[in-house]
Amino acid sequence: MGIISTRYLLLDAQTKGYAVPAFNIHNAETIQAILEVCREMQSPVILAGTPGTFKHIAFQEIYALCEAYSNSYGIPLALHLDHHESLDDIRRKVDAGVRSAMIDGSHLPFEENVALVKAVVDYSHRHDCSVEAELGRLGGVEDDMSVDEESAFLTDAQEARRFVQLTGVDSLAVAIGTAHGLYTKTPKIDFQRLAEIRAVVDVPLVLHGASDVPDALVRRAIELGICKVNVATELKIAFAAAVKEWFAKNPQGNDPRYYMRVGMDAMKDVVKSKINVCGSAGQAQIKTAAIA
Repeated sequence: MGIISTRYLLLDAQTKGYAVPAFNIHNAETIQAILEVCREMQSPVILAGTPGTFKHIAFQEIYALCEAYSNSYGIPLALHLDHHESLDDIRRKVDAGVRSAMIDGSHLPFEENVALVKAVVDYSHRHDCSVEAELGRLGGVEDDMSVDEESAFLTDAQEARRFVQLTGVDSLAVAIGTAHGLYTKTPKIDFQRLAEIRAVVDVPLVLHGASDVPDALVRRAIELGICKVNVATELKIAFAAAVKEWFAKNPQGNDPRYYMRVGMDAMKDVVKSKINVCGSAGQAQIKTAAIA
């Protein structure tokens, strides 16, 4: 199967009205846990790594793991550069084989964001690498990036239309009321804003900050045009909580084959739930035939 571009996955999801889940990865165990569920449920998947992920494990090593797993698990798989901010960094990883990248210039003024994204698109498209960008800005904490409420702002539909036209980006992450991390209260999702964006933007739309968002709200967002749903924090919390509980019951334990498996199984429960919310179960074989 190999590493593929998210373009194929998201366009299929857009056509059929479901979303592809994008799960943040950190090591071999998190990759394996996610793919075990995706194979069982026959769901396409996007494995997302932030710059911090590639500081923890070198990009080449994660790429090799993902490529090997994509063949052994036999499902469409995209390794995605999540929240990258450097053109040079993305170039190096595209040259090394990655086929999906998010360039995050959401902190920049509109014109500077456009220029940065356009440069990434021009380079990436020469290598069949799809590009995601963000317009508007989510609050909360993602990797080493923290955005307070005052710095967060929602996406304007007409700006989104211009942004897509000017950059040629393949998918667009929109700010409609979600935030990175967990919520102190139920988020207020601006579905009217999402519908307005969908009406004037034809590329697949992306929902960041989906951890801890009630399932019904995520499903409604998918109905209104979201084609990719990002999940990170819930995975880490489930994994860590299960490992902590295991050590509480087994204080003398020291074999990672046992406690890591417990963490992986807890993560798998979250992955199953998100696949069901996204409606992506059973779509892997259809896409395999479409891409072949």
